[in-house]
Amino acid sequence: MKKLPIVGITTYNRCSAGEYRLNGAYIDAVQAAGGIPILLPPHQLDPASILDAVDGLIFSGGGDINPELYGGYVDRTVYSVNAERDNFELNLAKLALKADIPVLGICRGMQILNVASGGSLVIHVPDAYGDEVNHGSGIPPRAIEHTIEIEPNSRLAKIMGKTSTTVVSWHHQAVRKVTSDWRIVADAPDTLVEAMEHCYHPWMIAIQWHPEMSPNCSVNSRIFRAFVEAAASRFMSSTKSGSKAIPTFL
Repeated sequence: MKKLPIVGITTYNRCSAGEYRLNGAYIDAVQAAGGIPILLPPHQLDPASILDAVDGLIFSGGGDINPELYGGYVDRTVYSVNAERDNFELNLAKLALKADIPVLGICRGMQILNVASGGSLVIHVPDAYGDEVNHGSGIPPRAIEHTIEIEPNSRLAKIMGKTSTTVVSWHHQAVRKVTSDWRIVADAPDTLVEAMEHCYHPWMIAIQWHPEMSPNCSVNSRIFRAFVEAAASRFMSSTKSGSKAIPTFL
């Protein structure tokens, strides 16, 4: 019987009731794409062991990253900062950057990957980009649709089969500075960075919007399918060689 790839998904921090939580849409999207989702709460003693247990990693959305971690400052717009989650995900991201495991960063997950690489963030989108495009960046933020443009020769364009589409956003922070290891491949009409791809990692894509919030959209669903297929390829290669590896994306 064919084994389905195991996909680890980071979760929100522990709530006041003592529960770790995650929007079920992430789980639904991975299962629909053919993967087995497992949740990775922030309290982990050995993040490195996670890379041996899963075939792919999704860094999920959630609260703000502490601006002090990328040379910023905490202002009135910063909310839901959690040191335990920040530290866990940044450590896990740094390990993933050096590994060959397929990685998908979504919203906060994109920002985590950027900070882990040495990049910085926009602390509050309206302060930097005005109100030309509503990114759902109010206080509190809310989900909202807007258009994006995708680089025609990018991996993401090949996956989605589109160079222009509508996405669901829900954030007030965003990528500002990226290192040379990353390539920006999509933006909003106001030039806000909507997606980036790692130049050297075999499969690492980060997007600012929430494809899991468009479950009936075949274009957004292709992102999860491509990611799970890469995770499956890594698993299959490990069963043949004894060590996990995936082919380069292109």
